[in-house]
Amino acid sequence: MAEPILQVRGLVKHYPLTTGILFKKQVGAVKAVDGVDFDLARGETLGIVGESGCGKSTVARLLVNLEKPTAGEIRYKGEDITRLSGRALKAVRRNIQMVFQDPYTSLNPRMTVGDIIGEAYDIHPEVAPRGDRRRRVQELLDVVGLNPEYVNRYPHQFSGGQRQRIGIARGLALRPEIIVADEPVSALDVSVQAQVINLMGRLQDEFGLSYVFIAHDLSIVRHISDRVGVMYLGRIVETGSHTEIYDHPTHPYTQALLSAVPVPDPEAREHRERIILAGDVPSPADIPSGCRFRTRCWKARERCALEVPPLAVPAGFRDATGPVAHDSACHFAETKQVVPPEEDGAEPGREESGRGV
Repeated sequence: MAEPILQVRGLVKHYPLTTGILFKKQVGAVKAVDGVDFDLARGETLGIVGESGCGKSTVARLLVNLEKPTAGEIRYKGEDITRLSGRALKAVRRNIQMVFQDPYTSLNPRMTVGDIIGEAYDIHPEVAPRGDRRRRVQELLDVVGLNPEYVNRYPHQFSGGQRQRIGIARGLALRPEIIVADEPVSALDVSVQAQVINLMGRLQDEFGLSYVFIAHDLSIVRHISDRVGVMYLGRIVETGSHTEIYDHPTHPYTQALLSAVPVPDPEAREHRERIILAGDVPSPADIPSGCRFRTRCWKARERCALEVPPLAVPAGFRDATGPVAHDSACHFAETKQVVPPEEDGAEPGREESGRGV
């Protein structure tokens, strides 16, 4: 992998649980993020997937400094941004922008599209002179596939897909190097999802962007991501290239997630094994000892309750070569093809998108 532009080490975010009214006492903590490590290379897309409540959105908010971590480091070009404040933090935020999940509530309904996108220039006036801002905003609308004349319209006058394009234009306004996309298509129709994903792929090539793309839809992540990290209960349990994760998953949780992905080929669907997990997801306020997935895992042994498995190449694959040798936090990891391999040349995440949906 190329030199990382973003390095995350030991990232932790715990929310305290307290009791009492006048004299509050901490009695526990919700461990939303509990030791996350990953790198993001320049021009790369890192997909982070997992079921609801696993900590994906909390990681996104920590990366853009909307929340302060309990512990850990977030290094942008070698500098730990968790220790910054004031002007230094403002300068970094210009280069790390976010696209939010809900394309409607993330836009101020009392502001026009021009004001929403142009607000970035009020905060960072050095990026665009005041007399040049309207033209810059119109250029951004054109870049994301919207009519530049829509600059005086309000968010309620747009469809869901158009509103998300406005959110992307707002993220691009300061010409950032990194965009953190927190489930940017989950609130959209399937056909509109494809258009927004295609748009993001085109913009990445055009502007040299690096993406942290967070989603729960594994089929979307497969098409847009260069590497994938699978999260469970606050930690990444498996990471690798999209080929390693989708064609050679070794962690039981990843295999269970992939077995739930819809397969369009009826014949392939008939012959694949569906993995049904038993039990409920444990509370992040009461995480199991050892491997946190053991309470739902069909491979769990006594060792799983005693030892926390490291996120590393499993012992059984250390002498192996090829896509099977990637990091997986499981004591009894083994490869298993759950979904059929993708056909060559099928990259719907990189197709050209039309305007205005």
